[in-house]
Amino acid sequence: MSNDLPIRKIIHVDMDAFFASVEQMDNPDLKGKPIAVGGGGKRGVISAASYEARKFGVKSAMSGNLAIKLCPDLIFVKTHFDRYTEISKKIRKIFYDYTDLVEPLSLDEAYLDVTENKKGNPSASLIAKEIRERIFNEVGLTASAGISINKFIAKIASDYNKPNGQKVVNPEEVIEFLEQLDIRKFYGVGKVTAEKMYQKGIFTGLDLKQKSMEWLDENFGKSGRYYYYVVRGIHNSEVKPNRIRKSLAAERTFSENLSSEVFMLKKLKHIADEVSKRLTKSKVAGKTVTLKIKYSDFSLQTRSKTLPYYIRDTDIILETAKELLYQEKLNNSVRLLGISMSNLNTEKPKTPIEKKSISVQLKFEF
Repeated sequence: MSNDLPIRKIIHVDMDAFFASVEQMDNPDLKGKPIAVGGGGKRGVISAASYEARKFGVKSAMSGNLAIKLCPDLIFVKTHFDRYTEISKKIRKIFYDYTDLVEPLSLDEAYLDVTENKKGNPSASLIAKEIRERIFNEVGLTASAGISINKFIAKIASDYNKPNGQKVVNPEEVIEFLEQLDIRKFYGVGKVTAEKMYQKGIFTGLDLKQKSMEWLDENFGKSGRYYYYVVRGIHNSEVKPNRIRKSLAAERTFSENLSSEVFMLKKLKHIADEVSKRLTKSKVAGKTVTLKIKYSDFSLQTRSKTLPYYIRDTDIILETAKELLYQEKLNNSVRLLGISMSNLNTEKPKTPIEKKSISVQLKFEF
């Protein structure tokens, strides 16, 4: 790697089936059984599934009705977010014993920069192993970890040896690792983008690497530049201890499908009011309003509008959401509506990624 391109020792820690594992820990009768957190009732949607349930194809965001068809012995348990938050705080306390550079992504995962750490341990892989052992011994849960030179690769690596494992991608292995990687495993490449890449003959990192910056810009817009750099191992985003909120949202799933925009307006009013309250509580405002629509067939659609000024007022949020609702005809009856605010006044201007070549530093202990 070029000398002016920062090489860091980054760990991505990801708890294994966190919500479900907490429930199994708190209720020993559930251990070893297929459970789903949330998803009970006629309209329920699953928040998390145990590994025993995942073997049957049960996963988060799936309807409870479909899940029970896949796994007839599935046990539904209620969510206990206060408990998950309590456990998450204990886990983070362990992280801070090693470094202050901790960037939580959610209750169950975080990035740690251990390039320089409180233990004076030069081995990021040994630190990750020690952290995982402490989580198991002190909290009672298992975690997986990915270790590499940047956040992008560390996050991909943490998914490799789940559950209760870890994977290291050393500096000299980065290029080969990315070239052999299935494009679906690239963080930031969703299902729709993966299908588009497949149609264009891009199946692996090596296929992606053959494409020029201009070609990627033309075919994938703003994301093209991101793909161009990450496939070359270049991802300069630092671990940010005080992660800036980039969006804020609220949504509702309805007990009965709604088939007319008129019936949705009252629901939107409540959602807009909730978003406004959260913006006010967080002392932020936003310019971009996004309306989320989930149809009865579970297909998802989003519609967005960016205003020339920051807002947090319920009435303006509602009026913009209504405009988006009537923007085009609905595809089907609707089971869920959501409103999110982004482009917040907390965001800092983005600096362009510098064009840098990538070679390999072999003497960097991991």
